[in-house]
Amino acid sequence: MPSALRVVLAEDAVLLREGLVGLLARFGHEVVAAVGDADALRAAVAEHAPDLVLTDVRMPPGFQDEGLRAALALRADRPGLPVLVLSQYVQRSYAAELLDTGDGTGVGYLLKDRVGQVEQFVEAVERVASGGTVVDPEVVRRLLRRRRDPLERLTPREREVLALVAEGRSNGAIARDLVVSEAAVGKHIGNILGKLDLPPADDSDTHRRVLAVLAYLRA
Repeated sequence: MPSALRVVLAEDAVLLREGLVGLLARFGHEVVAAVGDADALRAAVAEHAPDLVLTDVRMPPGFQDEGLRAALALRADRPGLPVLVLSQYVQRSYAAELLDTGDGTGVGYLLKDRVGQVEQFVEAVERVASGGTVVDPEVVRRLLRRRRDPLERLTPREREVLALVAEGRSNGAIARDLVVSEAAVGKHIGNILGKLDLPPADDSDTHRRVLAVLAYLRA
């Protein structure tokens, strides 16, 4: 079991906020502060220095993107701070903005409906806290229906692999999902990175995968 995480939670809906506190506690994680607006979120992070920030996008007073803006500001002030953002709606620009912060690692964007899939949600929390990148599968599915540069250079199988990369899957997990070898997955990912004209292979593989996801989100 992963080490217990100290989480700052920002969610204005009281029932969901309390539900998330209880859910994380079930899996051994501690919500050190549970707040209802962006200003309180920033103050709580300054006070508690958490392992992870879990925040809604839309919060008081304007119910626009205050939570997202606070998350972006926190990432700018504290590079590497893991942030998982929850949203009611599919909005790929939100995910792209998060991935643009720092080197794009330790960030996630999930729909609130995903909370109901308890084990997958907690896995996403733990993955982001450990430096991984998670994009909601529904965002990925919607993007799969769009074929515009630079993704039109990819084969159907390569787009399928990139969709799973965008969900934060490891090569081993992708291989199991597609019932192929890890070597085959590695070859597909190498082809994807080459076709998207990403940095040379001596750069961090994690960073290159994040850049591939960014290209996917912006396509």
